Parts: sequence; structure tokens; C-alpha cells
Amino acid sequence: MDRLREQAATSVVMERAKGVVMALDGSSADAAEEILHARAKAARRTPLEECWITLGELTPVPPCDEASTPRPQGDDGSAKATTDAPEPFSAPDDVADALSRLGRALVHLDTHQALARCLLDHLAPDLDAESVMIYVRRSGGGLELAGHAGIDDGLAARWRLVPPLSGVAVVEALRSGEPCWLEDFARDSTRYLLIGEPPEQWQSRVWLPLRGGDGSEVCIGVLRGRPGVFAPRERAHLRGVVRLCAGRVRSFTSAAVPVVEGEADAVQSLFAALPVPAMLLTPVVSSSGDVEDFRVDAATAQAADLLGGPSGNLTGRRLREVRPDLTDLPVWQGCLDALMGGGPYDSEPFAHQETVDGVLALATYSVRVTRLEGALVVAWLRHAPSDRQEQRLGSIGWANWNLSRDEASWSAQVFAILGRDPADGPVRLDGLPGLALPEDRAALRSAVETLLREGLPFDAAFRIRGGHGVRHLRLVAEVVADAHGTPFEVHGVVQDLTARRRAELALVESERAILTQHDVLQSERVLVARLQHALLPLPDKVIDLSGLRVEVAYLPAQAGIHVGGDWFSAVELPGGDSLFVIGDVAGHGVDAVATMAQLRFTAKGMVSTGSSLTGALSRLNSLLLHTRDAHGTATMVLARYHAADRRLVWAQAGHPPPLLLRDGEATYLPRPPGMLLGATSAPYFEETEHHLEPGDRVLLYTDGLVERAPENIDVSLARLADAAVAQPEDAPGSLSTLLDAMLEDERRDDVCVLDIRVPREP
Repeated sequence: MDRLREQAATSVVMERAKGVVMALDGSSADAAEEILHARAKAARRTPLEECWITLGELTPVPPCDEASTPRPQGDDGSAKATTDAPEPFSAPDDVADALSRLGRALVHLDTHQALARCLLDHLAPDLDAESVMIYVRRSGGGLELAGHAGIDDGLAARWRLVPPLSGVAVVEALRSGEPCWLEDFARDSTRYLLIGEPPEQWQSRVWLPLRGGDGSEVCIGVLRGRPGVFAPRERAHLRGVVRLCAGRVRSFTSAAVPVVEGEADAVQSLFAALPVPAMLLTPVVSSSGDVEDFRVDAATAQAADLLGGPSGNLTGRRLREVRPDLTDLPVWQGCLDALMGGGPYDSEPFAHQETVDGVLALATYSVRVTRLEGALVVAWLRHAPSDRQEQRLGSIGWANWNLSRDEASWSAQVFAILGRDPADGPVRLDGLPGLALPEDRAALRSAVETLLREGLPFDAAFRIRGGHGVRHLRLVAEVVADAHGTPFEVHGVVQDLTARRRAELALVESERAILTQHDVLQSERVLVARLQHALLPLPDKVIDLSGLRVEVAYLPAQAGIHVGGDWFSAVELPGGDSLFVIGDVAGHGVDAVATMAQLRFTAKGMVSTGSSLTGALSRLNSLLLHTRDAHGTATMVLARYHAADRRLVWAQAGHPPPLLLRDGEATYLPRPPGMLLGATSAPYFEETEHHLEPGDRVLLYTDGLVERAPENIDVSLARLADAAVAQPEDAPGSLSTLLDAMLEDERRDDVCVLDIRVPREP
């Protein structure tokens, strides 16, 4: 069993490397395998080592030696493409044997932590290595310890996060893309901040950079207790190790070493004692490396109220769970910029209604975001009432006109909005219309005169011309009267609406663009539909295959404008057997139809030339991984009917099971194991068989026939079985009647059905 497991894992590596060569060179599978073996022989490497190196250099790996490797030349003297094998490095026979053993060991690893332990076991006997550390660059530029061996958990926790600062050897190695050899402790300790407690426990060390497949950079550190330089043989050994590991790291990412719980408790206790609203946030990174949310690691009691979310303890919750609209606010981009090293972020002041001594009051706050290593500290600053003239509440300023003393006072923001120098002082209320454009002066003057004469408040929009062009403003004013009803003061608010007006104009333009895009998409739908019809012709009548009567139905989705990737095949094989295939490619449009065609014709060709059903599924999985988008997936059922003894042998890849109708009863055939195509590079498939009898009816279908949100899939399958039993099995057009019964509402997905019948004996 161990030998079989290792053989299977090794085969996966070989198939992936062949796929890389096929994709980059355009060669066939057999030619790709020959290329890999030829490269391995020329470089005196095993085929498995050559596969790891090929996988690692799909994304160019920074050179692992101080001397750059010359680029290979073609026969005509021109530089060969970077997809060719790198220039082989010279290594003694014992090093080559050690690298061969490491290459075999790598097939069983799936995390950075396991890789660190494996490397220490591999390097300790030969290089006197005492510890191995693996750092991964995270969003924001900081480094995180993803795996370690030979160091205690306390030291690992203290060095879990490394900020992107100069003077740290691992940072310098990743920044330069070249190894950082630290072989003179006395000199190196003055140049770098060295890891260790005390640092003298490791007298020599090296940091070797490589690039991982998820886009993040990785650096491996090898630490030794003995002093001295790394011999040429040892350097050759380490260069080979890095080249092998680069290919393995491409296939996995692992979680970082967790922080010690005691540290988290200490941080939370510190925040609980703070008298101001504050939070400590840790970024939550998606599989693509982007920050998709922040986790609240610590928070003060006042923070929940200011967030406007549910009250209670915020610790451990996601920020977007508390405020789902956060990504639409400027503070979200401010957090991302601060995390990326853009410096602290200070928000515009905003108003917040709070309760003080049982009375509702309006207070003004602003948010400050500061980076702390790989985390963020968010604090709310409350502005004192005396700061009102310096507040900037969303481009709004206040203005007062005292009518009895003929005095006026404006906030600093009103001067900024109107483009007026504060040294010139505020403008009288009756002089305000003179600032507006000539077209707007009459309406604004009438509103001001009505307010002064009759005491009626107004809300008027007008435009002014400033240094940055025309600006759209709004003035809201009301009169304050004395005890006798005589107006003595006017309170007003001036708001800059320029950004909103521009947004309204942009919205009109975007609506026009949407209409144009809609026409383009409709044209694309027609094009894709014609392409699909050319690649997937539908028979216009019942067909006979190997003594079976087969009816086909394909119904495109009614919702949306894209054509899907549902498809079928029903062909007679050499020898009188028949092949039935039904599948569903994820997505819609040209890409889905292209993938559908590739899978459809390849599946027919493989089975027609003698491939087993499970073998065909495995090769189709490799084809989907190597020639299409890495995120593309598909489901499928492959069924072979042996006419001689009426056996139906079938296998599936993540697809709903066939439905068998016999003697008025409907049952689903038990599904053999099978994984979604494109989900993994090491799938597992089995096939099973079922004996058919005269009068049997088998339905193969895609999920569009049964799935109804939010209905459970088991309920949907039961509904199909009941509908199939309700239709007479031998009545003409019963498939159409069945489809009408199942598809009462608008179809949101394509539907494809193969109706296979075994004729009754005379």
C-alpha cells in the first residue's frame, strides 16, 4: 500500500509537469514526457526532481546564488524562451542522491510546517542544520512565520510577524531575490537584527528566497550552531533544495503559526482599560491574497456603539459582519492603504448621536487608523464643541447672520466652500445672491427676501464659479425670532453638492453605457448560441443505438443573457456498444461553450479508442487543469452500454445520479465515488454496472432539471422521480410531458436530458 501511494503521488507530479510543458511548448503528452526525461538525463537528475523544478519555474524563481545563471541560447543564437529548462548546476554524486531522496519525500507534504520538518530531517546530517524557518510575505509587505522546525514555540511566537524593515536578513533576501549568507557572526550581528535567544546560538545561517504559486513570496532559513562559511558543496546542495521546494510550494499554502493565547488575552486586557473607543484589527486574506475582511482581536466597550452595529463584545468577530456596508465607506480604503504601508489614515469628521446623562446629543468624531506590524489600530477621536469652526462634516458648513447688530459669522468650511478668503470676512445675507452665477441670482435673491420679509425658511440650490470650475451648492436657512415675533437672527447651513451632481451626471452616462452593453451582450448570446448549435447538434427525432431508443432534449435558460455549458453525447462504439455522456461546465458564455466542446469531443475520442471510463475521467480532469482556467470545473456522467448482455457500466464526476424506471417504480442508481472535474490534481473515480431489462427506462440529466432555490436537492430528486412515474413510459412525447411537469417556472439554468429506453420484448 505504501508503494502504491507513493507511485500515485509521484504520477500526479509527473502529470502536472507534463501539463506545464504541454501548455508552454504546445507539445503532445508523449512528447512532453520525453522532454522531461531528456532534461533530467542531461542535468543528471531523477525524473521526479525535474518535475519539481519544472513546476517551480512556471513562475520565474529568483536566482538562488550570487552569480546569475546565463540564459540558454537556441540553435540560431537567440535567447531561448524562459519556459526551457534552466542551465543545470553541478553537484557531487552524494548531493544528487540526497536531492533525489528529498524529491520523493516532497510528494507527501501539504503544509509549510510539514515542509520545515522534512527539510530539517534532510539537512541536519549533511549540513549540521539545527533549525529551519519558513516565512511567507503577506498582504501589506510584512512577513509571517508559516512553518518552523528545531525552535521552541515561544521563540516562534515572538518572531511570528516580521515588519518589512531594512536590517532584517529575511526581508533583505526577499527584497533582493538572492540568498543572504550569514557566515561571520561578529560582523553580521552589527548589520542585521538576528533571530535567536540569544542570537549566538546560531553562529551561521542562510536565507534562501523562492516564489510560491499563490503569488506570495517565500523564504527558507537554514540555521546552524557551528561557525564558518558554507562550503561550495553545501551551497550546491542548498541551491538544489530551493529549486525542488519551489515546485512543491506552488501546490499548497498553509496557515501561519497561531499566536499564543496568553498574548491575545493580554492585548484584550490592555484595550479593555483604554478610556477611548479603539480596536485592534487583523487582516483576513482570501486565497487570492487580497484582504477581504478584518478580524477584531481586541476592542474597547465604546467601539461597538460608534460602529453602529450590534452591541456586545466585538472580539473575534469579522468587521464586515458588524458593518456590512463598510467597503463602501472611505475608511475601508484608508484601512487598506495603512496596511500597505501608506502611513496613518485620518478620516473626515462625522456626526454621531449619543446619549449623555440620559439626553440625546450630537457629537463629532473622526477615525484614525495606524499600522502595528501586520495589524491595524483603529481609534475614534471626539472633537470638543469649541472645535466647531474647524469641523468638516461632509462638505457642510454653518453660517449665522445677526439682523439686529448687522453681524455675520461663518465656519471655516463655509469660506472654503464659497472660495472666499477668511481675511475678507463673511458676506451679508442680502449680499449672498451676488456670489451666485447670473442665471441663479434671481431665485436665490427671491428666497432671501421672502425669508427676511415673511420669515419663511428656504432650501435653495445655486451655483458659483471658483478656481476649480463651477460648483453646485445648497443653502438651507431659517429665522430665529425674539419673544415678540421679530426676526433677530438667521441660521443657515451651506453644503457643497458638486460631487453628488457629478455623480448624477455620471449615473446618466452609465445608464446609457449599460443600454449599449446590453445590446452587445445580446449579440454575444446569439453568437454563442450559434456556436453551441454547431458544436452540439440536436437530433430531430428518436434515434436507435445498440437496440436502444434514445430521445434527447436541450432547453436553454430563460433568465440571463448567457448560454450555458450543458452538453451530451450519444454514439455507437466499435463492436456494437454505445456511449452515453452528459455533462455541465461551470459558467456561461464563450468560455463555457469552448470547454464543453473540448470535453465532449475528447471524451468520445478516449472511450472510442479503448480507454476505460475512469481513465477517461482522470485524463479529462488533467486536461481541464492544464488547458483551461485554473478555476474552471465541470460535472459528468460516462455510461457504456454492452448490448450483448444489456449491461450499463457507468462512472461519474460530481454529477446527479441516473434515474431508473422499471415496472412503474423509480429508483436512482447508487453513485460510485467520483470527484468534480477540475477540483483537484489527484482525483479518484470508480465505475459500477447495472443490468437492464426489457421495458427499462434510464434518464440522464443536468442539474437544471431538478435544482430549485432554496429547495433541498433531495426534495428536488424526489420530485423528478414522482413526475417520471406519473408519465406513461411508452407514450410518444412523454419526455416533453415530463419536462413540462418539472419546469413550471422560468428556467434559470440550461436543461439537458437523455431519455434511454430498452424496448419491450415482443
